[in-house]
Amino acid sequence: MQRISRLLTITAASAAVALLAAACGSSSTGGGSGASSSPTGRPAPPAMTAATSVGTGEGQLNLIAWAGYAENGSTDPKVDWVTPFTEATGCKVNVKIGNTSDEMVTLMKTGQYDGVSASGDASLRLIYGGDVAPVNTDLVPNYATISEFLKMKAWNSVNGVSYGIPHGWGANVLAYNTAAVNPAPTSMGALFDANSPYKGKISIYDSPTYIADAALYLMRTKPDLKITNPYALDDTQFQAAVDLLKVQRPLVSSYWADYTHQVSSFDSQESVLGTSWQVNANLVNADGKVKVNSLVPSEGATGWSDTWMLASKAAHPNCMYKWMDWITSPKVNDQVAEWFGEAPAQTKACDIATAGFCDQFHALDAAYADSIYYWTTPTANCLDGRGDICKDYAAWVQAWTEIKG
Repeated sequence: MQRISRLLTITAASAAVALLAAACGSSSTGGGSGASSSPTGRPAPPAMTAATSVGTGEGQLNLIAWAGYAENGSTDPKVDWVTPFTEATGCKVNVKIGNTSDEMVTLMKTGQYDGVSASGDASLRLIYGGDVAPVNTDLVPNYATISEFLKMKAWNSVNGVSYGIPHGWGANVLAYNTAAVNPAPTSMGALFDANSPYKGKISIYDSPTYIADAALYLMRTKPDLKITNPYALDDTQFQAAVDLLKVQRPLVSSYWADYTHQVSSFDSQESVLGTSWQVNANLVNADGKVKVNSLVPSEGATGWSDTWMLASKAAHPNCMYKWMDWITSPKVNDQVAEWFGEAPAQTKACDIATAGFCDQFHALDAAYADSIYYWTTPTANCLDGRGDICKDYAAWVQAWTEIKG
């Protein structure tokens, strides 16, 4: 089945970052793997109350979504879960594709949209910017059977308050050409070895967020740095991660944001090793030109968990609540996951999924999910509770530009 992937190239968003940094100006705790609960003691977002009931749909719904998340048959006539939603609820869906997390944040600030499918590198900005409202999960019946390891996490809740409904997730895996890379790698160290025999054939994800991958590696291999969260880095920790990525730079054959670029790179053997998504590896293997294996490295992995969030100024909140329940219903969540190429959030989706699909994407594997450090916006106020000593997202953007040269 064809998969449509988002373009997750992260660009500078200084205004949004400054707003988030200001909002996070007091002590906080948090961060960590998928198993970590939403941290306590974090700064309070703008005061808002969640809905207490869902009324009749307002007849319209304006969404910002990753490509492939709200298909209406226009991409492929056989792929359509929007039309049945409209028929069932009377809510006509208008979709604006967001190509990056920063673009989504900017669009949500216009007040023209009812909801957004936000990744963790956008969600905190939206919460602290006052652009999204708390969500009453009791009003979303399908929330009950969403995987517990996706609920009330640092990227979709604050101080025990939910700000959205989990949609789908995945890990940034280590992928390698089985014929060209021997012995098979097990560690991210294969991507950072200055004397690597695969110099000039390594493919790396193109985003400032990738700094967290280097930080995660250092967290496991350089305990003296005392990194506890790869998105919470003080000056010394941040510089160590940047220095490691500068060592890696000569090893890199290509930086990819569009998944097709990495698939082509592996197919042509321009690259034989790199950080990847499971869907990329699947597509390479489907092409049949080379064989690629993928794994979560021994250090763990970064990854994404996307959340449907309700705009604080939504003109059609009832339709948005109905959408959040629809998109996480077993049948629809399976349709989205299989089309897009990710693990569904809804556990019951695996009861009807194509044979082997949920196993392939580790959809019900809590231990696998626990090994993932999901994208979370870096803030000056450290996500691990150390206070205002960490590098914020703007610093990550600047450093990434310098790393790539």
